[in-house]
Amino acid sequence: MIVDKDEIVKEYLPLVAKLAREIKSNLPNNIEVDDLIQEGVIALIQSVDRYDPRYGTTFKTYAYTRIKGSMIDYLRRLDYLPKNVRQDIKRLDKELFDFYEKNQRLPSYDELAEMMNLSVEEVKELYNDLILKQYLNLDQYIFDVDNDGFIEVQIESDDNVKEKAWKSILYERLKEAISKLNEKEQMVLSLRFEYDLSLKEIAKILDVTDSRVSQILSVIFVKLRKYMEE
Repeated sequence: MIVDKDEIVKEYLPLVAKLAREIKSNLPNNIEVDDLIQEGVIALIQSVDRYDPRYGTTFKTYAYTRIKGSMIDYLRRLDYLPKNVRQDIKRLDKELFDFYEKNQRLPSYDELAEMMNLSVEEVKELYNDLILKQYLNLDQYIFDVDNDGFIEVQIESDDNVKEKAWKSILYERLKEAISKLNEKEQMVLSLRFEYDLSLKEIAKILDVTDSRVSQILSVIFVKLRKYMEE
């Protein structure tokens, strides 16, 4: 059977663009949708070359998985954060949470900038880095603390039973921690990760700005880490 690769690529280009826009809606403004589309097109071409019906899936399903995976891999390559940036993000988390605990409200960018001795633009850039890290590695972000303050759970045993048991314990700890959040915090967490809404969509529901939703999520994640450490 002769396959017209150009026709297949043309047919599925709208899928690439749609996926790129959906992923972009969950990311900070400094990520370009065109870069995601470029990665997706490369994956689409590779899918045409590598697809085998014996995989037991349709071409559309196979291509969708590869295209989305390539976009996520591209974003993870961008997620390399220098040590000083990771330290600043950890400090941002702490200042945000401490301010919220003391004042029962979220700080403005100006207030954060003053507390951290940074410019407002630098604080906004840190938020972009934080949002990207949360989107790509949420489980790592919540569970682990490496040397710079982000957790890193490493299971050394090759025993799958032990690994599954440990993951089950972590999951139960996370469920218990979530139950300690207030109703609004649980709702925001559900909208973001259960219903997969973007920051923009959640902002419309709450009638706040995108950046405010990001701050709310940051407080929630710090709370979850603290609850899980109790």
